[in-house]
Amino acid sequence: MFEGERYLTSKELCSILKISRRTLQYYRDGGIFPFIQLPGKVLFRESDIRKVLEDRFRSAYNIEDYSL
Repeated sequence: MFEGERYLTSKELCSILKISRRTLQYYRDGGIFPFIQLPGKVLFRESDIRKVLEDRFRSAYNIEDYSL
């Protein structure tokens, strides 16, 4: 925690999202997940990740809404 904000390491974020480190690297390279790079360390602000996930959320459709 720094100034009330939680920062996650790549390992922590991969564990939370159940993704590989390579997938996380792909998201970083593609500008999907903002990050902070320090010498020898990459950090992700929890609030930034939460916002990305909320902005990209798509609800599942209800099969009953598409009956023939």
